[in-house]
Amino acid sequence: MLIGPTLGRYLSSRFLFMILAVFFTIFSMIYVVDLIELLRRSGNRPGVTASYVAFLSFLRTPSVSEQVLPFCILFGTMATFVNLTRRLELLVARAAGISIWQLMTPPLGIALMIGLFSVAIYNPVSAMMRHRANGMETALFGHIDGQDSGGLWIRQNSPDGQAIIRAETAENGGTRLNGVNVYTYGTDGRFESRVDARHAKLLPGKWELDEVKITVPGKRVQQAPVYMLATNLGPREISENVVTPDSVPFWELPSFRATTEAAGLDATGYRLQFQVLLARPLFFIAMVLIAAAFSLRFFRFGGITKMVCGGAGAGFVLYVVSKFTSDMGNSGLLSVPVAAWSPPIVASMLGALALLNQEDG
Repeated sequence: MLIGPTLGRYLSSRFLFMILAVFFTIFSMIYVVDLIELLRRSGNRPGVTASYVAFLSFLRTPSVSEQVLPFCILFGTMATFVNLTRRLELLVARAAGISIWQLMTPPLGIALMIGLFSVAIYNPVSAMMRHRANGMETALFGHIDGQDSGGLWIRQNSPDGQAIIRAETAENGGTRLNGVNVYTYGTDGRFESRVDARHAKLLPGKWELDEVKITVPGKRVQQAPVYMLATNLGPREISENVVTPDSVPFWELPSFRATTEAAGLDATGYRLQFQVLLARPLFFIAMVLIAAAFSLRFFRFGGITKMVCGGAGAGFVLYVVSKFTSDMGNSGLLSVPVAAWSPPIVASMLGALALLNQEDG
């Protein structure tokens, strides 16, 4: 049995308002901190205006704030239930014969809608904004902040055999590499040579390396101004090695996975990210159930601090477990569906079990 439309709209608006309030508060904090850091880093850059840095920080913030969306759902739900309890609105509703499951209908619906919106719209928009921010950041600082110090690694197959390419930095979506080391292997899998180059540029069907030093086992080191390396990779495949799976828009993940697999590269990260995004609405529902399990009680004699800490701790544990299973799925220790769906499914079951115990003893 569902609650009446008037009460349903009232509760839904309260939950939606509180969740959005928490989200925009965290969004503003992330933006201010990132803006201050960018202003510090760009202070000695000539010609860089404050408005340019502010716009760059605005483009970077959505992708970061997307990671805290589960906690916005958690804290927004807990805050709403606590406010309803303090104003005795939950007490009146329970006295009128409304069960916990009827009260849970609005927040669960709101969590489902926010989850679908974040996957279908917010994730693609934040990914596009982050992509533009990366270009602006590269033009401003020469690199992307937080880029892996281990450099970029690319593995390719060609008619001449396999090659492993390592570059210190990449530009133009990976079509221009700097500080390049190439390890070439023959068609039989034996190591043939190491090629060190200052730069590498991707051309149709080949890499053009300049200022080259070639090392072949048992021979003297040779130097050449230019070296051509055959490749079966195009700009799209190269960009997929430069772009991490979590920065690819949701709707483009299937095509990224298909082209990566066609090039003979590992596409586990793209498959996992796609399944994680599909499971996000259920993950948000699990956060609502966890929040309700800790906050759907009366606090006449105190205990709010204990409740908040308990709910936040449970939500944090769920978030850490989901990241841990994702890492295991990315490394091949767990299948992709299990790594993506098991944390929200288990958490939803535990949250529902806790509510059943509160409602029915």
